[in-house]
Amino acid sequence: MFENRPDRSDEVVLVGRSNVGKSTLMREITGHKVPTGQKPGVTREPNHFDWASEDFMVTDLPGFGYMQGVEEGHEEAIKTEVVQYVEEYAENVMVGVLVLDGKAAVDIIDRHSGDDEIPHVVELYYLLEELGIQPVVAVNKMDKVPDRDERLNDIADRLGLYPPWKQWRDVIAPITAKKGKIGPFEDAMKSHLEAAKRDDLKKFFA
Repeated sequence: MFENRPDRSDEVVLVGRSNVGKSTLMREITGHKVPTGQKPGVTREPNHFDWASEDFMVTDLPGFGYMQGVEEGHEEAIKTEVVQYVEEYAENVMVGVLVLDGKAAVDIIDRHSGDDEIPHVVELYYLLEELGIQPVVAVNKMDKVPDRDERLNDIADRLGLYPPWKQWRDVIAPITAKKGKIGPFEDAMKSHLEAAKRDDLKKFFA
């Protein structure tokens, strides 16, 4: 199980497959460089970022799925640890940010959808809901997606959200983190923090 969690009450967690841009989004939120790389699986332990004056932190949890140089059993172990972390700290987690690769997400979800199989990203989305954690789906790398609305409608549909996606703007946030284009994500976060009466934390998503 992941250890060394800072002693902070309120938390936002970033979850998702490897190489979807979680660490890049983390860097945009915090303004601090976190390890990112071309190879999947750079983040193997949680990256926590907390502010000395705040009882709040942002956590980038390791990605799951294909990781270069990692045995299959270890990939499964990381996925299990991510789930256990979210379950253990569910009452501290205000928002769970599921980061997807806008270009690849639908194909990956469809490829892993079988009679007895729920794709991991869909499973994570349902897990957040079941635990009472507000999900926000940050659909990243949108600069590489030509059929933007159609793709976002498909993602909404796969997550059980009735299209069109635009009626779910507080849940589905199209972004390009690498270029600093995360406005829809910040808007979604601010709406949830307002609902939670935590206007004091909105400054982190401005």
